[in-house]
Formats: sequence, structure tokens, C-alpha cells
Amino acid sequence: MLVDTDYAGTMSAFYKSIKGANLKITDISYVLATHYHPDHMGLISELMNQGVKLLLADTQKEFVHFSDSIFKKDKLTYTAINETAATVISCQDSRSFLSSIGICGEIISIPSHSKDSIALILDDGNCLVGDMEPMDYSAAYEDNEMLKKDWEYIMSFNPKAVFYAHRPEKILY
Repeated sequence: MLVDTDYAGTMSAFYKSIKGANLKITDISYVLATHYHPDHMGLISELMNQGVKLLLADTQKEFVHFSDSIFKKDKLTYTAINETAATVISCQDSRSFLSSIGICGEIISIPSHSKDSIALILDDGNCLVGDMEPMDYSAAYEDNEMLKKDWEYIMSFNPKAVFYAHRPEKILY
């Protein structure tokens, strides 16, 4: 399963990246976006056209087309996601679904970054949080109750490492 993609128009860079990791598109069964901002989901339609299935949390369903107008304004070649072809699961049922594809973990809703943000919590202690603000930044935000609540939820899983979308390093706990 691939978590997040890049901006629309970056498919050639994506191919180079997966080739460098000795992967092919056919090695990717599912794609999951941590949220539907342009820099996290711009390649999903292209991947779906190549046989990759979209895994969509029910809390994300109404946000799938959030970036369509941004791509149009930027005059990028982009095909809107066909969410009717997605596998939609609830966060509550995510553990069962992920287990069926060989992944031990679950998907949780963390709406402090955006209402459609999710995290992938893996049983090995790794946690992928997309663009969620780091826990140590929470004091810098005036209204941080939602961020604090999201971090309390994540920490209840006792993560060993947290991976952010735009930070190259993992944060160890």
C-alpha cells in the first residue's frame, strides 16, 4: 500500500522513485491519502488508471474533490478521482480490512490539520500522520485543543516512531 502521492504532473518523478526502490506499479495494490490536499493526492487518478485501488476512509469521502479546482487553476493535466471505484471503509473497520491485505494496524481520524486527515497506526510502532503538526509545536497554536486531542489519541497507541509527510526524518518517542 502506498500512502500519499505528490502533486499532479509529477508521475515521471514518481516512476523514478519507485524504480530506485526496486518497485513497479504492479507492486502497489492500494493507495491511501492522509488527506486530499494537492500535494498528497495528485497522482491518485493516474495510479487508479494503472490498476491501483483507492482506499478511502469514510471520513474523507466528501473531500475527495477538494483539490480539483486548484489543479484546474494551475492548468495542470489532471483527471478527477472516480471515488465510486474506491474501496470505502470506516475507521472502525480499518483494522479488519488492513489485516485482509496483510497490514497490521488501523486508520484513525485526526481532523486537527484538515477535517479529512487520517493517520495510519501500525502495530510495529510506526505511525504515518501526513501534515499533522508535530506534538512539540502544539504550544505555538492559540486554539490547539483539537491538535492536543489528536496527539492524545495517537499516543494512546504507544507509537515508537512518527513519520510526517514533509519531514525526511522520523520522530522517535
